[in-house]
Parts: sequence; C-alpha cells; structure tokens
Amino acid sequence: MIQVYFYPSLKEKEHIIKRKIKSSSDLTNSVIPIINDVKLHGDTAIKSYTKKYDHVYVDKIKVIDKDFYEANANISNCLKKSIEKASENIKLFHKKQIHKESKIKISKGIDCWVKNIPIEKIGFYIPSGSAPLLSTVLMLGIPGKLAGCKNIILCSPPNKEGKIHPSILYAAKYVGIDSVYKIGGAQAIAAMAYGTESIPSVYKIFGPGNSYVTKAKQIVLNRGIVSIDIPAGPSEVVIIADSKAYPEYVASDLLSQSEHDPESYIVLITNNKEPWINKVKNELKKQLSYLSKKEIIINNSLKNAKIVILSSLEEAIAFSNEIAPEHLIINCDNVHYWAEKVINAGSVFLGNYSPITAGDYASGTNHVLPTYGNAKFYSGVSIDSFVRKTTFQEISKEGLKDLYKSISILSSEEGLIAHKRSIDIRLKKNSF
Repeated sequence: MIQVYFYPSLKEKEHIIKRKIKSSSDLTNSVIPIINDVKLHGDTAIKSYTKKYDHVYVDKIKVIDKDFYEANANISNCLKKSIEKASENIKLFHKKQIHKESKIKISKGIDCWVKNIPIEKIGFYIPSGSAPLLSTVLMLGIPGKLAGCKNIILCSPPNKEGKIHPSILYAAKYVGIDSVYKIGGAQAIAAMAYGTESIPSVYKIFGPGNSYVTKAKQIVLNRGIVSIDIPAGPSEVVIIADSKAYPEYVASDLLSQSEHDPESYIVLITNNKEPWINKVKNELKKQLSYLSKKEIIINNSLKNAKIVILSSLEEAIAFSNEIAPEHLIINCDNVHYWAEKVINAGSVFLGNYSPITAGDYASGTNHVLPTYGNAKFYSGVSIDSFVRKTTFQEISKEGLKDLYKSISILSSEEGLIAHKRSIDIRLKKNSF
C-alpha cells in the first residue's frame, strides 16, 4: 500500500524526490490546438469545447444575477458562517502584508521610493470537478480585492445542467466578484489570455487546475500574452516526524492529501523505528475504512506514497529542503528549532495540532502554493502577487552633481557615451 525506504542511498533519494510528470509533449500537442482555436474563434470555440469536455451546451457563458440568487438560496447557513469565519482570518493575515512605502533619502537632493500598483485586470481559474474549490475563491479573491485590483473575473467549469456549483458562486459574490463565466479547462485559460466576445482578456491568471490547465497557463505565459501566479501541479506533503508525533495524526495528514488528486506527492520522513512505522500503517488501514474515496486513494496516491527512515532529524530536514515540498509538516520535539532550518517549502505546519487542512481552509495563510520543487524559487500567493512594484526617484541639481563623478566613470567604462552626456548636458559639462 505504501513504499518504505530504510536509510536510502543517494540514488534512492533522487528517485524519491522525482515527481511523476505526464509527458510534456503529449500535453502540449493536446493543449496548443485548443488555445489557438479559442484565439481565432472565441465564444464559438468555447461552447464547442464545453460541449465536448463538460457534456453540456452553454448558450450564455456569463453568470447572471439569477444564478447568484439561486446559489445564495441553495447554500446552508452553517456553510455561510464557515465562509465568513474563514474569510475573516484570510483577510486579517493578508491585510497585515500591506505596507505603504515611504520615501528613502539617499543623500541630499536624491529621493527614491517604491509604489505598489495593483494589477488592473486579473483572472481566476477555479476547478469544480471532483471537488468544488470554493476555498480557492477566498484565497484568491480576498488578497486580490485587498490589493486593489479593479477588474477581476472568474472562470469555473459548469456541471451537466450548465451551472457552476452554488458554493463557488456564493463565495465569489461574498468576496465581491461579479464577473463569473461558465468555462473550464485549457479553453478557459485561452479565453482569459486572449479574450473573446464574452470574456475580457486579463494581465495575470491565478488558480490551480489539472495538467491540461497547468500546461495552458505555461503556454500563454511563454507566448508573452499574460503572467501567471505559479506553475502548479498535484498536491504535495512532506511530514517530518519523531517519537513525539502521534501515529494517528500522521496517518490522517497522509490521507487528507491523498484524496486531493490520484497523483498527489506524499512522503513521510522519520527517525523512528519499525514499531512506530507499523502503527502509522495500521492507522492508515483503520482510517481508510471511513473514506468514500478509499479505492482511488489505495490504488493511486497512497500506492505511490513513501515512508523514508533516516538516521537523524538533521538528515530529514536536509532531505526535505532538497524535495522543496508544497506543504511541510514538522511534527517533532523542539519544533521551532527545526523550523528555523527550513529553506525550501511552500507552507510549513508545526506540531501535532497544525494540520494542512487548517491552512487549506481557515487559519488565514494562503493555500495556492508552488509544487514540483518550485518552492526553491517561487513563493505562494500573497498580496505581492497582485501588485507591481514601481520605483520612483526625484533628483535635484545638487543631487545630480553629487552623482556626477561616479556616473561619468561607470558609463565611460561601459562605452555608453550618450549616457554620460545626458548628465553632462544638464550640468553644463564639456563632454568632448
């Protein structure tokens, strides 16, 4: 059911780190025609692909007020209260990330500063296949609104009745997103990148999706059409555990990530011995019996999961930094000491009572995070994801005089004489 590695060799570690990735060429060959078709034929192409992949014909692509009203009526009060609670925490966490930059006095007559300017047009992709990801609407919509983005659109695939899941519509309306479109897959990414008769183009696309959606995001990014948040793939978790970790908690965390996606990447790293590992295995079997998706989990994600036994926690942390997981749980003694040694991870969860599920929904941190080891150079979504940082400077004549000698020498060394002359002409210097 789950692979166990005792003190793996370097080659085995390399095998463990490697994620399962679908053939890039096959994906590209499937996605490019869809993108090009949407670019050329707009709404006609969208409706055709919606019929083909979502098995429904959608005449009106944009969600209307009636749809929002029906969604509100179909959502329970307890779900509404849960959305409100989660939103409060997400808003509080992200609001603290907003900082107004002040002018920096470099020297007399030289002032520089940075201004955060919201990205004007952004688009969200919200999956709604095996699970309607209403939590992602909150994770993207709340910081997007806080950042001051003026034009926000949301695309999500319709069901066989031609409707978007009511919880997604309710969450969108709750955070103030009114422009919602019934479209999924690579065709949604193409529509947001190029625009159609119904769907406006955007400058940056956010949101998770399957391998086709991810590939479409990469293609439109590489074409220079739009920016994207981060390259995202199947969910990932690495758990570092010692004897202080409860086996039942560890098993529950392994299973919670297993039900995300058949291709989820799941690794438990421990310095515990075989008796503790057997307790984890027993807990997995016990807890699996209560899950509706147990067959999918057993035959796919958990089948590819790994337990790695190493000699020390130092080695465990070093190995985790090489993996650079989307989610990292550190569940061991002196947890803050080990947390300080984390270099590469999307989001870190400390101790017995900090499950990833809390971060997925309601603790406040963002759950849109880098996967495939991209945590080595990408961050998760934050307020900064929705703004551009533009620098300003104002220099007086006295300030320019102070810079003259350095600029003159540096620009001359690079052979850029026109650069030097732009200073000379202002200060009435002889350039020749």
